Amino acid sequence: MSEEKEPLNFIEQIIEEDLKTTHSKQALCFRFPPEPNGYLHIGHASSICLNFGLGLKYNAPVNLRFDDTNPAKEEQRFVDAIKKDVQWLGYSWAKECYASDYFEQLYSWALLLINQGKAYVDSQSSEDIASQKGTPTQPGVAGPYRDRPVEENLALFEQMKTGEAPQGAHVLRAKIDLQSTNMLMRDPVIYRTLHKSHHRTGTDWKIFPMYDWTHGESDYIEQISHSFCTLEFLPHRELYDWFLDQLVDGSKLRPKQREFARRNLSHTLVSKRKLARLVQEGVVDSWDDPRMPTISGLRRRGYTPDAIKNFAKGIGVGKRDNLIDVSRLEFSVREDLNKKANRVMAVLDPVKVTITNYPEDQTEWLEAENNQEDIDAGSRKVPFSKTLYIEREDFREEANKKFFRLKLGKEVRLKNAYIIKAESCDKDYEGNITEIHCTYDPKSKSGSGTQESLRKVKGTLHWVAVDKAIKVEVRLYDRLFTDPSPDTHKDKGFMEFINPDSLKVITGYGEQSLKDLKIEDTVQFQRLGYFTVDPETTQEKMVFNRTVGLRDSWAKLAE
Repeated sequence: MSEEKEPLNFIEQIIEEDLKTTHSKQALCFRFPPEPNGYLHIGHASSICLNFGLGLKYNAPVNLRFDDTNPAKEEQRFVDAIKKDVQWLGYSWAKECYASDYFEQLYSWALLLINQGKAYVDSQSSEDIASQKGTPTQPGVAGPYRDRPVEENLALFEQMKTGEAPQGAHVLRAKIDLQSTNMLMRDPVIYRTLHKSHHRTGTDWKIFPMYDWTHGESDYIEQISHSFCTLEFLPHRELYDWFLDQLVDGSKLRPKQREFARRNLSHTLVSKRKLARLVQEGVVDSWDDPRMPTISGLRRRGYTPDAIKNFAKGIGVGKRDNLIDVSRLEFSVREDLNKKANRVMAVLDPVKVTITNYPEDQTEWLEAENNQEDIDAGSRKVPFSKTLYIEREDFREEANKKFFRLKLGKEVRLKNAYIIKAESCDKDYEGNITEIHCTYDPKSKSGSGTQESLRKVKGTLHWVAVDKAIKVEVRLYDRLFTDPSPDTHKDKGFMEFINPDSLKVITGYGEQSLKDLKIEDTVQFQRLGYFTVDPETTQEKMVFNRTVGLRDSWAKLAE
């Protein structure tokens, strides 16, 4: 039987139709064009997966192009972070390009527009320009500088370029149509002056092109066949095409802009400006804080490239914006880590268990499977001794029949070890349990093959031996916002929905094998969730970040 082919999404349908009519397969070329003014987030990840995924599907080049036209906000560190993120996701670009590579060509084309009477220098204030452009229901009106002579425009534009003109004194506008129903076509600004140092060109340029002027022309220079962007750029397509109309002579391929829907994620934000505010106001520690939806934050939290790519593939490419529940992203990483992450034992809220009939100075090294989902994962040795830690919530003095963990007079199995029975417990003056006294069945060791080892008990607990345990700092991260759409409320700002419990830092104890882990290694703390080694880990202190729990803890809250 032949395998069923996956249905094409509408982006792929556009490409397939073009291959039948206007494009050769050799002409296909895509790009991912971030602005280096912040870190990439999960929304960018979907765009990365789309464009680089198309490159893989059609064996076509994909350029990484930095839209670096605003030196006031862009930095080299953001360039470096973006490159690292794309590579970490597993993608390679054909060419590393920068809009600033094309400043000279863009400037020459701007001179061409001026000479053709299709661009002019406007000396109005930004407020006057905005007022003069009208409203969606009222047409714009010509400003006092719209019919400046070509020679005067050229002279003023030269002053803008050399820095002789003060910053903000003039802008260069395209001369299109003040009556257009599309506000973007009403003589848009294509150059402004900025007397700031650029991360690549330094102070060579005092004028910088606007996005709409830069983007289509950069696509044309690089011979991008299909320029895919999110739906908010749909009104820009008319302007994108107008600019190309002034330059394309038919000798080279003309880029085509098409739009797809943004996928917003619940309980988070995907606005660089708002994410920057979270960093600036100390709500989070940094751009790579594990609560951030940035790719670097997700990586630090323990998300895998495959989990993010599977998430992007699962939500697909659509034509309408919608809100994706963050639980789908959490499901993707949970599913991926279930296959890949080794299992270890750690106790995060410890209470001491003493096995009264276990030999005083004995330590056994028990065999434990690393991952039952992966037959090649092997096994490890886990120390077992007289005094152990278990989770405090795993013991009750008294409990009903539905409580299958440890209680007085009842038995449980310790994972990979023995069956124990709770006999008594000690308490402090406040009534808190300080120690549980148990007995064990020495013939019940897991995997020993004895009849007693096969005896069934309803509960199985994880544990660590006290004398061999490693003390670890554990950061329990949760969703940063309590509201699914924190930035859509008219009466409240998104900062009012910060989750006060988005981070809890506790001390736990783990088995010795944790010492072999490296930065960004992820393991499953059995019965607790998936945890990754944080970069702040040192030889003196291991730090673990909770990636995700074994189950969706928010599901019941939503019911």
